[in-house]
Amino acid sequence: MKNKKVIFEDWGLVDYQEAWDRQEQVFAETVAIKSYNRSHPEDEKTTTNRLIFVEHPHVYTLGKSGHAENLLLNKEQLEQKQATYYKINRGGDITYHGPGQIVGYPILDLENFFTDIHLYLRTLEEAVIRTLADYDIVAGRYPGYTGVWLDADNEKARKICAMGVRCSRWVTMHGFAFNVNADLDYFKNIVPCGIDDKDVTSMQRELGDRVDIAEVKTRLKHHIAALFEMDLQ
Repeated sequence: MKNKKVIFEDWGLVDYQEAWDRQEQVFAETVAIKSYNRSHPEDEKTTTNRLIFVEHPHVYTLGKSGHAENLLLNKEQLEQKQATYYKINRGGDITYHGPGQIVGYPILDLENFFTDIHLYLRTLEEAVIRTLADYDIVAGRYPGYTGVWLDADNEKARKICAMGVRCSRWVTMHGFAFNVNADLDYFKNIVPCGIDDKDVTSMQRELGDRVDIAEVKTRLKHHIAALFEMDLQ
């Protein structure tokens, strides 16, 4: 039976390693329930879905398909920038997380929603696109790339939200990084997502002023819940 209930949690500003460990624990528990259900169909247990928002101190993360040379800093320079670096188990290349950025970690059993990872990514993108529309920022998709872009149809193309997910037995983890008031200078130290000829932007840069990130989280949460038809708890 499908369980559309989703527990929402805002972890606040959390060290990347701590958040990763917490994600892995929830992910493993959900996968374990699914494994149990396969071998005990007469005693099927309900999986729990979570939508987690978090901000991280300055950190660069490299996905499984990424290239280490896309980080343009050595160890000493990372320390000077007060940034950390992790190789992780999501898809995608390198990206940056930091204060002023909404990082979303949906840990969902997609069998409660739909078993289509491409549709999953497109639905997350659509939630960000609709959130930006609430602020009169026109955004869309860039053919061949994940994430959310502005002016994707011309030479001014710039990314405002990056995505990289992991999915096992239809359970998801990792997710998206949405630049609200992020310090964009940190993106100059990497080749973002392995794309060296496109710009990165934020809501603050596009609107010319800092944005109430709590309000953006509320709007984004609403759009995610509506598009996935979640019963958000």
